[in-house]
Amino acid sequence: MHIGCPKEIKPQEFRVGLTPNAAHEAVVHGHTVTVEEGAGIGAGFTDADYTDAGAQIAGTAAEVFAAADMIVKVKEPQPVERKMLREGQILFTYLHLAPDPEQTKDLIASGATCIAYETVTDDRGGLPLLAPMSEVAGRLAPQVGAWTLQKANGGRGVLMGGVPGVGPARVVVIGGGVVGTQAAKIAAGMGADVTVLDRSLARLSYLDDVFGPTFKTSYASAGNLIDLVREADMVIGAVLVPGAAAPKLISRVQLSEMKQGAVLVDVAIDQGGCFETSKATTHQDPIYEVDGIMHYCVANMPGAVARTSTIALGNATMPFMLALADKGWRQACEDDPHLLNGLNVHAGKLTYFAVGKALGIDVLSPQLALKA
Repeated sequence: MHIGCPKEIKPQEFRVGLTPNAAHEAVVHGHTVTVEEGAGIGAGFTDADYTDAGAQIAGTAAEVFAAADMIVKVKEPQPVERKMLREGQILFTYLHLAPDPEQTKDLIASGATCIAYETVTDDRGGLPLLAPMSEVAGRLAPQVGAWTLQKANGGRGVLMGGVPGVGPARVVVIGGGVVGTQAAKIAAGMGADVTVLDRSLARLSYLDDVFGPTFKTSYASAGNLIDLVREADMVIGAVLVPGAAAPKLISRVQLSEMKQGAVLVDVAIDQGGCFETSKATTHQDPIYEVDGIMHYCVANMPGAVARTSTIALGNATMPFMLALADKGWRQACEDDPHLLNGLNVHAGKLTYFAVGKALGIDVLSPQLALKA
């Protein structure tokens, strides 16, 4: 199979879909790999690193899309890229379709087979291709939140760890999954007073057993949530409904009950955000204020640490990428139902039910798509 990797063009996205190591593995498996010139620079990989791995270098994205049977990326294809997709081509990347009807429409119209990293599953009920970026985003969230909390950036001017005689920042993490756990660990490590909210008693029990007094846990009832949010200096939104739009957990009305200059960090922004007032921002212009509350809603947070993120993502995606290349998408998905769960669009049909529900689009089951 011919595998293509274009340079990411979303603003301030410095990651790359293929590492030189992944390119080498694909070449060893007998495949052809073409990487757009300069695609890896933001993550610290030169064109020579790719040619040394056996890949070819193309001058433009158009050349990559025209030659490749499978396109491997990081972020969802931008409008100009979607126009270059063709019928029968495989697209393997993050898609986050539920809050993005225009992208969904374009991918359906392309006739391509689109497999989303964020809905591939594993036998433990996890999301193995989302997890590494969730870990990165979770660890970044308190870091960027602490920066936003500084007075010069519009925040309350509260130091995360406090000082002797002055209490630490109060941080509320909504969601105890991968993002929330990592966020809580780092925030607590910075000296903050941290509470993690979740609706799963089993998850809360796990967090309590593993982390003990490092941070507190609490059940995520509506009343409990707003009580904690009123006293918070920082709230980190870390909720996930796989493939679906994120639930709105804090309304604009509730902002008035928060402390002026408090910070909301919405790690769920790729799925539409979990605060009513959330809107996607970029690393270039990451924060904005609504009713005195600072919002940090960068849609590709891991792009800020592109080298770490690229290597972590490449380690996770490489086995699935090789399976798709070695077997073709149909056989690979037939052999691995977890990979089949990643199928979001095929041959002009939407094939992921949570996206269909969010956007009001009819869905063809992935099992029927496989047999078609």
